[in-house]
Amino acid sequence: MLDKSLQEQTEKVASKDDFPINWVDRITLFISHTIKYLIPVIVVVMMYEIFMRYIMEKPTMWVNELCLWLAGVIYLVGGIYATRLRSHIRIVMLYDYVERPTQRIFDLISTLVIVIFAAAVIYGGWEDAHRSFVTWERFATFWDPPIPATMKPLTLICVFLIAVQSVNNLIVDWKNPKEKQYDPSKDLK
Repeated sequence: MLDKSLQEQTEKVASKDDFPINWVDRITLFISHTIKYLIPVIVVVMMYEIFMRYIMEKPTMWVNELCLWLAGVIYLVGGIYATRLRSHIRIVMLYDYVERPTQRIFDLISTLVIVIFAAAVIYGGWEDAHRSFVTWERFATFWDPPIPATMKPLTLICVFLIAVQSVNNLIVDWKNPKEKQYDPSKDLK
């Protein structure tokens, strides 16, 4: 009986009504769930390197750079997903002890700071990212992959999407009487 009651409460908290999925969330989820498949690719590539280095005694020149490149993409996209989950680090010492109207003011201030920061990063990085992409800037190593040409623009895109997701979270959370914990397992359904 107690387990059934606990299960009902859990289902109630994690219902789709608490965190409706709109078009911004769909974009975030699509990108995040697509990029997550790069993790096994990194594992397979690293296993190949281990085999080549220690069994065949012919180490590769490209594995480390490829893994850094893919991990960088995962890291950047992970910021968008973490924003959707509301799981970025924040100071809750004061936030948890104030009433919901004051929390909304805090949420508004933090969202404004994120949007201003994103605008500054995009404004400041646009010229360099554009130049790197247009000239197809390379990493200047033996393998010489176009890491700067792809990562610089991707950084600006991800910062923009984090700002959009933050505004979306503010809009969705604004009407909630109390901040709710997000259950990421519902994204897998």
